[in-house]
Amino acid sequence: MIDIMEGSHAIALAVKAARPNVVAAYPITPQTHIVEDISQLIADGDLEAEYVKVESEHSAMSVCIGASATGARTYTATTSQGLALMHEVLFNAAGMRLPIVMTVANRALSAPLNIWNDHQDSISERDSGWIQIYVEDNTEASDLTIQAYKIAEDRRIQVPIMVCMDGYTLTHTYEPVELLDQDLVDDFLPPYAPTDYLSVDDPKTFGMFADPNYYTEFRYQNHRALEAAKTVIAEVSREFGEVFGRDHGGLIEEYRCDGAEYVLIAMGSVVGTLKDTVDDLREAGIRAGAIKLRSYRPFPVEDIRSALADVQAVGILDKNISLGYEGALSADVKSTLYRTNNTPEVFSFVAGLGGRDIPKGTFVKMFDWMREDKKISTSEFIDLRTEILEFQEV
Repeated sequence: MIDIMEGSHAIALAVKAARPNVVAAYPITPQTHIVEDISQLIADGDLEAEYVKVESEHSAMSVCIGASATGARTYTATTSQGLALMHEVLFNAAGMRLPIVMTVANRALSAPLNIWNDHQDSISERDSGWIQIYVEDNTEASDLTIQAYKIAEDRRIQVPIMVCMDGYTLTHTYEPVELLDQDLVDDFLPPYAPTDYLSVDDPKTFGMFADPNYYTEFRYQNHRALEAAKTVIAEVSREFGEVFGRDHGGLIEEYRCDGAEYVLIAMGSVVGTLKDTVDDLREAGIRAGAIKLRSYRPFPVEDIRSALADVQAVGILDKNISLGYEGALSADVKSTLYRTNNTPEVFSFVAGLGGRDIPKGTFVKMFDWMREDKKISTSEFIDLRTEILEFQEV
């Protein structure tokens, strides 16, 4: 069934369908509507779960860690400064191999204070050991919430996962959403049945002290789990498509890449505008293509190499900046293409920071840079407002 609803409400309904046992949350814009709707679902008896109101995002993740360690299916959501406040405990969740699912409503980090969308918050947590998947629209965000539990709880990996959706652009936008049938979800996602959890009948320890003789091996196992997650993400995506009749792709989605000479890579809701731009350029005789990167961690090295094997030039759009170097996605793509055969020219672009719009004209400009083989800096900031820069310098 298709219904028109706010993205946040679609996520709340998807969480309900996943039947978590414990939800812990602290409200922060633009995530607030998600956890408000979930609290209402629990209060109305539509979701049987323990809802824990906490004093901070650090506490929200700490509650999820404790609940997950006892064998409960858990959920939380956050954004921006809240995700940054979780930083310490994100590493604990991953290191303890707890399959927590979290929605990240992406929002710019301060300072200066900004509540609009970019990807700096989740990108800054790329090394915490969490799977990160970025979605294009609200149906995909809803579907990925269900898939996330099946991925995270897979016994081959057992790692937490972030489903990253653009704040406001998706969370507060009303659009048609293909709702999930509860019976199909129950068949697709059975109740969580952990093999290792805290119990007085079978004592175990999680996150124990590890001296130099053991620590490296733990980190190695975390790394291997993320690598193995590539296979699990692809498998779960295919299975979801078979059950629900819609497949959003595996680690990446290629759009009109067959025969493309110039391909632009992007993540999140802006991919919709990018696809429209590619269609316009194709009609104009320009062999353009697009790649939507869905899985940022684990990074889809093999998929990107295959997709770009015959491309003349590739551009990477980063809605983040690793200050002092370049966009994080650009650095990863460049590393992926290093010493591969027929390496295309690589162009790095930074745009959309703090919610600045990225219209079709901006994408056309990026493709023009690639076609003209312009020499650019490490990462080119697109559509900089020079009058503001001149004012700040004064």
